[in-house]
Amino acid sequence: MFATLDTILKLLTLCALAHSITALALQPSPSAGSAPLDPSHKYLIVRGESPVGSSASQEHLDFDNAATLLLQSFRAQQTTAPDGLEECSAPSHKATFSGYDYVILLGMLVISLGIGIFYGFFQKGGSSSNEFLLGSEMSIFPVTLSLTTSFITAIELLGNPSEMYFQGTQFVLIVIPMVLVIPVAVKIFYPIYFKMELTSCYEYLGIRFGKEIRILGAVLYVIQMCFYTAVAVLAPAIALSKATGLDTKIAVVLIYVVCVFYSSQGGMKAVVIADSFQAAVLAVSLVLIVGLGSFYSGNPIQVFQTAAEHNRLEFFNMDPSPTTRHTVWSVVIGGFFYWTSLFCTNQASVQKCMSLKSLRLAKIALGFAIIGLIAVFLLNFYTGLMVFTHYADCDPLTAGRISATDQLLPYYVINTYEHISSIAGIFVAGIFAASLGTVASALNSLSAVTCEDLLVNGMNIKISPEKGATYAKWMSLGFGIASFGLVFIVEHLGGVLQATLTLNGLIGGVTLGLFVLGIACKQANTKGAFYGGLLSLVLVIFVGVVAQIASVEQPALPTSIEHCDCHVNVTTIAEDLLTEPMLLQEEGGFTSWPIFRLSYMWYSMIGCLLTVFLGWLISLVIDFIQRRNVLKITGKGIDNPAISEEVFKSDSQVQYTTSISVSTVTTSVMDTKEPTSDTGHVNHAIRIDDE
Repeated sequence: MFATLDTILKLLTLCALAHSITALALQPSPSAGSAPLDPSHKYLIVRGESPVGSSASQEHLDFDNAATLLLQSFRAQQTTAPDGLEECSAPSHKATFSGYDYVILLGMLVISLGIGIFYGFFQKGGSSSNEFLLGSEMSIFPVTLSLTTSFITAIELLGNPSEMYFQGTQFVLIVIPMVLVIPVAVKIFYPIYFKMELTSCYEYLGIRFGKEIRILGAVLYVIQMCFYTAVAVLAPAIALSKATGLDTKIAVVLIYVVCVFYSSQGGMKAVVIADSFQAAVLAVSLVLIVGLGSFYSGNPIQVFQTAAEHNRLEFFNMDPSPTTRHTVWSVVIGGFFYWTSLFCTNQASVQKCMSLKSLRLAKIALGFAIIGLIAVFLLNFYTGLMVFTHYADCDPLTAGRISATDQLLPYYVINTYEHISSIAGIFVAGIFAASLGTVASALNSLSAVTCEDLLVNGMNIKISPEKGATYAKWMSLGFGIASFGLVFIVEHLGGVLQATLTLNGLIGGVTLGLFVLGIACKQANTKGAFYGGLLSLVLVIFVGVVAQIASVEQPALPTSIEHCDCHVNVTTIAEDLLTEPMLLQEEGGFTSWPIFRLSYMWYSMIGCLLTVFLGWLISLVIDFIQRRNVLKITGKGIDNPAISEEVFKSDSQVQYTTSISVSTVTTSVMDTKEPTSDTGHVNHAIRIDDE
C-alpha cells in the first residue's frame, strides 16, 4: 500500500509539473503593460491566464488548490524515513582524516621541502641563471618523471573519473593525440630549440619575427600560467575539503608554501627531483586505489560488464557536428592541437627538455614521458568506471552525499576504504603531489620567461650570470605570491573556474599558431605575426567567453538510486522542480549562433589556425604595400638626375624587409651591407634560409 501511494503521488506531481510546462509554453511572453508572473504560482498557469487578481478563472483556482494539496501530501509522506533508515544527505557518521592520514600527507610535504633546502643551501652550483633555470645538464630519468607529472594536474585526476562516471568513455580517445604529438615534437620543434640553444622557447619568436613578438608570447604565457596555477590548486582543494573535511584554506596554503620555497630556493634541479619523488607518490596512490577497488568494487570483467549494461562504453561517436561535446573528431583532432601546445610551445615542458645534455636525450625523455602520461590517464579512466560499478545502484550525487561531480573520487576513497588505515592519506598525498608538480614547474618557467624575455629582451636590462640566479629566485617568490592572491579572487567567481580553464586552452592555441606561422610560412613578417596574433586572441577569447556564458550544461547519463542503503528524500528534488524559475527563453540573438555552441575541444585548433591564417594574410598585404612603395621610389628616381642610372641597371634585389626572416633553422647566413643612401633603412638581421 505504501509503495502504491508513493508511486501515485510521484505520478500526480509529475503530471502537475507537465501541465505547468505546457501551459507556460502556450502563454505568450508578457508585454510591457501586462502583469508580471508571480514566482510562487509559475507552475499553476492555465491557458495563459494571469495567476493573480480577479482575472484568474475557477479552473485555475481549483488547480492551484489541487497542486498545493499534492505537494503537502508528498512532503508529509517523505518527512519520515521508512524502516528507520537515515537520510542519505545527512548521514550520522562521516568519514574524516585520521592522525595517520595527516602524518602521511605532512611527510610528503616535508620531504619536498627538504629537497628544496638541500639544493638551495647545501648543493654547490646554481649560482648562475643558466644553472638555476636549466639545471646544468641533468640526467634523463628524473627529467622524464618530472615531464610526466607536469602534465598531470589534480583537476584531471579528479575530473577524468567523474567524466567516465557521468558521461561515458568517449573521452578516452584523448590518449591518441598524445602519441601523434611525439613525431611533431622530436622532428620539428625541439631540433630548432637545441640548435639555437634557447633558455626560453619564446626566444625563437624573437629571432624569427622580432622583439615585439617575443614579448607578446611571453606576456601571454605569464597571464595563462598565473591563472591556471590558481585554478589548479583551488579546484582540487575545494573538492577534497567537501569530501574529506580538510579545510580548503589549509590545503591551498600548504601547497603554495611548499612550492614557492623549493622552486625559489633550489631552482630547476629541486623542481625536477621533487617532481620525481611526487611522481612515485602519485603512482603508488593510483595503483593502490585500483588494486583495492578490484576487491571491493569489482574485477575488470565486472567493471566493463556493468559499464556496458548502463551505456557507459562509447568509443566511436562519429557525429560530424562540431557542437557535440565529445566525438572521435573533436577528441582526436582538437586534442592534437591541445597537446601540441603543451608539449611543444609551453615553457614549462620545453625548459625541462632543454636541461638535458643533448637533443637525443630530450627525444627519449619526451617519448617516455608521454608513454607514462598515457598509462596514468588510462589508469585514471578505469578508476572512473570502477567507481561507477560501486555506485551503479545508488548514485551519491543524486542521493545528496556529494554536491559536485569532482567530489566523486575523494568520497569513494574516503568512505569505501575508511576501515583501511592510511589509504585516505596516501590518496590525498597523491592529489597534493600532482598540484605541487604543476605549480612548481609553472613558477620556475615563469621566472625564466620573465628574466630572459621581459627584463633582458623587453626592457634591455643587463643582468650578469651571477645576478641572474638571484633575480630568478625573487621572480619565483613573486609569482608564487601573485598566484596565491589570485586563488582568493577566483574562489568568489564560481562558474569562472571552467571559463579560466577554457581561456588556458585558447591562449595556448594562439601561442602555438605564432610558432607554426614562423616555421611554416616563409612570407610571414613581424607586423603580420603581431597583428594576426592579437586579432586572433581577441576573437577566440570573445568566442570562448560568450560560449561559457551561453552554454547549456551537458546532461549526464542516467544514474540510479534504487538500492541505496539510506533514505533518499526526494521532497527537496520535487520542490526544486516545482518552484525553480521557468523563464521564457527567446530563441535568437547572436549567442545562439553555431560558433558559440562549439565543443570546447576545438578551441585550441581554432586559435592556432586563425593565428596562422590571419598572420599570413596580413603579412601578404603588408608585403604588397611595401613593394608598391619601393616601386614608387624607384620610379621617381629614374627621372631624378641626382641618382645614377647604374643603380637601376643592377641585378641585385632591393632589400625592403623590416623584420628578421626565418622559416627554419639551418646554417646558411646572408650578409647585409651598409646602406649608402639616406632614402631608406636596411634592417641588419641574420637571415636563416631553409633551402
